[in-house]
Amino acid sequence: MILLSAQSLTKHFGPDPVLSGITFDLHSGQRVGLVGPNGTGKTTLLKILAGRETADAGDVDVHATVRIGYLQQHADFIAGRTVWDEAREAMRDLIALAKRSEDVAFAISATNDPSERTRLETEFDQLQHELHQREGYTLDHKLERVLEGLGFNRDTFSQDVTHLSGGQQNRLLLAKLLLAEPEILLLDEPNNHLDIAATEWLEEYLVKSSQAMLVVSHDRYFLDKVTEHTLELFHGTTDRYKGNFSTYWRQKLERLEVQRRTYDKQQTEISKMEDFVRRHHAGQKHQQAEDRRKKLERIERVEPPREIIAPTMAFPKATRTGDIVLRVEHVSKQYADWLFRDVQFDLQRGERWGILGPNGSGKTTLLRCLLGEVKPDEGNIIWGTGVQVGYFDQLLQQLDDETPVVDAIRPTHKEFVEKERRDLLARFGLTGDLAFQTVESLSGGERNRAALAQLAATDANVLVLDEPTNHLDLWARDALESTLREFAGTVLFVSHDRYFLNRVADHVLVLEPDRVSIIDGNYDAYLYRIRQRDLDTSVIQHDTKTQSGNASTRRAREKPPRQKRKFPYRKLEELEMEILEHETRIEQIHSELVSPEVLRDGQQVKARQAALQQLQDELRQLYEHWEEAVELN
Repeated sequence: MILLSAQSLTKHFGPDPVLSGITFDLHSGQRVGLVGPNGTGKTTLLKILAGRETADAGDVDVHATVRIGYLQQHADFIAGRTVWDEAREAMRDLIALAKRSEDVAFAISATNDPSERTRLETEFDQLQHELHQREGYTLDHKLERVLEGLGFNRDTFSQDVTHLSGGQQNRLLLAKLLLAEPEILLLDEPNNHLDIAATEWLEEYLVKSSQAMLVVSHDRYFLDKVTEHTLELFHGTTDRYKGNFSTYWRQKLERLEVQRRTYDKQQTEISKMEDFVRRHHAGQKHQQAEDRRKKLERIERVEPPREIIAPTMAFPKATRTGDIVLRVEHVSKQYADWLFRDVQFDLQRGERWGILGPNGSGKTTLLRCLLGEVKPDEGNIIWGTGVQVGYFDQLLQQLDDETPVVDAIRPTHKEFVEKERRDLLARFGLTGDLAFQTVESLSGGERNRAALAQLAATDANVLVLDEPTNHLDLWARDALESTLREFAGTVLFVSHDRYFLNRVADHVLVLEPDRVSIIDGNYDAYLYRIRQRDLDTSVIQHDTKTQSGNASTRRAREKPPRQKRKFPYRKLEELEMEILEHETRIEQIHSELVSPEVLRDGQQVKARQAALQQLQDELRQLYEHWEEAVELN
């Protein structure tokens, strides 16, 4: 069922439209990710759908029984109310439903009219069914589950909402939205201010929900877990993809390849025809030139590739350091309580270490201890020989607000003329007039990229980064990841971006309230370690309870469970033959798409592009099926 339909939405904030004819439907239960570069109008689109802003043209049709819930970015709470009271307010319709159920039950017991009793009993049954469906019998438990899942401990339940930090207030807004249970959720960066544990809880909550949702997020791991469709917003228009973020990213590259090839071939053909017309329009071949001019008018022009250009980004070649870049010996730090204790590790040249942990675990404090900005209470920190550290502060305080960007990134240790600085800023996506604006006038993403450019200007061979992906869009994050992987120096960074951790880190330092762990590998390796630890714990608990068991039971417990099939059983030879057929057909379509006969006919181009998309989707499924068959057959 279609819950929401957007038709030809247009919105201007200047001469060029931010939204230009946006049209799409949101169906019951669909979980859609809305992606696009910073500044393309994603938040504007959500506000129009939520009724917070009006479109200049177009309509938003919402099903009559549907409520829309929109996640605000700024809280406006009333002083004197507790966290518990504020969260409970979101369920007032459910509380009213429970009260109505009680009233109807009392009325049934009080009436002597058989027909009235029948009517009341019917209403009571309907109320009971809805209460059961919406967990109306366990309101307090539901409240606790959501608040605790989003990182509120029980001590904060009775706290005045106006005494909460900004991050806590935003989490409370999210809790209220989840508890209100609207049929459509419009979520703008829902996991901002959440640590990894709370983000994982939110992912599970949303995946199990039956609500339709449109989600804007820069967290690619989150989008992969939650969304099943992707809507790309770029240059005021949308393009729809089936699948989560990773599927979208893969399909986007494939579409671009076809679009470039098709567009370039048509442009070549058009250029040849235009050249012929220009050279022969008044000569002996006038008639042929006229025919080609008419053909040019009839050609359905292929749109230019819908390409989102990411900043290239680059750090200079790193000078060589000693083999051991940093040695940390039994370092501890406390304020009221211990933040962390007995942290010890060696950071080798060329390694890339990520630091993660829950909010308040001391990740930034640890970095500041390593940099000498904060003195540890215990332990020693020893930097190796030849080390030149560059630091990225997540608060971006290294940039002077009142200074033009091109001057704010000027290094102090070398001559760096204006042209060199402008070229450096351009590599980080800051071009034209942006280079001469003051730092304070930049957006969050632009300021972040300016800070990264300043970091590149330091010629550091050790990069210490505190949340370097904050404010960056998906394309800038991808560019930064590629740059850091190619950087020949050493990297130590704090990040809550699990996708970033996976692509960049080769070691992970985990700060937890009761332990410090070091993982050889990335975030997925850390998850594997956690699962193994949980599995070992459950096995120990099971052994403690049973104390004994026959040999076959022990063998069964030790033997890993057989992996379940995702696809039906098929012989490898059959799958390989079908893969070959698909690959052959794909190559054939690529050839057809560059032939002049097809290029002159827009309908044929569209038909072949659609067939190509279907074949590529089927081929990916076949590859997965083949890999499963290799493992399990």
